[in-house]
Amino acid sequence: MANRSYLYSADSMPSEAEIPRRIRCISEHNRDVPLAHKLLVGRGTTVVPSMIWNPPIGIAADYADGAALLLDLLRVVGEGLEADTEFAECVTRTTAHLEKQRAEYFILETGEVVAMTSDDPAASVRSMAAEDIPGAVASAEAAIAGRNGDWLASVRADWQRHFASFYADALYFSFPD
Repeated sequence: MANRSYLYSADSMPSEAEIPRRIRCISEHNRDVPLAHKLLVGRGTTVVPSMIWNPPIGIAADYADGAALLLDLLRVVGEGLEADTEFAECVTRTTAHLEKQRAEYFILETGEVVAMTSDDPAASVRSMAAEDIPGAVASAEAAIAGRNGDWLASVRADWQRHFASFYADALYFSFPD
């Protein structure tokens, strides 16, 4: 097991009865749920059945609002990284991929990551949706508004860990159309 978080988009949320018909691949990140994934599922966050595993350990959220939040933060982070071409390329790739894979919802699959750290993955995901994700959103919103300089500096100093995920049309777990 590679212990990744997986991010998808779809025009409906998974339910107990079925998974969405067309699932688009967004990103996967090794050994963690990065800040970017948390922000992308930071608006209208709800725990949903997983499309991959049995427990209810998926997280769905509004696509447009989550993408706008991440792009706003990337703009602010970039204000201190103007000379960093690698960061600029990351932002360009991320922005283009998010536009190409646009849908109604983001769906974050956390199973491999929470299985590493918890005996109760469903409780871990509920905590992530109720505490970790809203905390990340609040920190990002404050930084965007110019009120969280220390947090912004720490994100800027380690931007690869937060934003340099693998964005692609096919992830380790992909779904046929």
